[in-house]
Amino acid sequence: MCESLSLKHICKTCQIEYLTPSLYKRHLADGTLVLSFYKYNDIKDLLHTKHTDIGFYIYNILAKNSLKKFAENFTLEEKIVSIAVDDNPNEKYSHTAILSKILHSSRIKSLHNKLIAKNTVSYSGKSKAYRLSNPRNFQLKKFKQKSVIVVDDIITTGSTLQEAVNILKAAGKEVLFCLTLCDVSQQ
Repeated sequence: MCESLSLKHICKTCQIEYLTPSLYKRHLADGTLVLSFYKYNDIKDLLHTKHTDIGFYIYNILAKNSLKKFAENFTLEEKIVSIAVDDNPNEKYSHTAILSKILHSSRIKSLHNKLIAKNTVSYSGKSKAYRLSNPRNFQLKKFKQKSVIVVDDIITTGSTLQEAVNILKAAGKEVLFCLTLCDVSQQ
């Protein structure tokens, strides 16, 4: 960001100055809480790297600055799991798997490839009506844990997260809340 020479993709000074997270709250249509750490406009250029080689490193930096700190301070007594929305790797890695994996701690276990979209249409730049008429059609693979945190990178309309929450609840899971890197509605 500052264009100074650094061994990291984003130097520590820029991480502190530009990537210090805040906490934003929003609720899905069914009342499920969604916590986000950044305003979309503040990190949108970084998010657009997700389908490039450098995106792996950028998403790790964003996740360590936000989700990892959240997990370190998470104090719920019961052990829970984090499940990423559609963590199949589209390129060489899965950006949502990075986010879920970084949550792994003494209280949170990261599960992978449990909530996979059968419809892989892109929602980028699409309307809410388009998103609702083209659902992800998630396939949920069985797992034994009951309490779940759902993880995604961006919340726009909330339709993807709501669909994920609905399928988890239909399977008897308790969705405690959702975590995203950023919320488009935050200005």
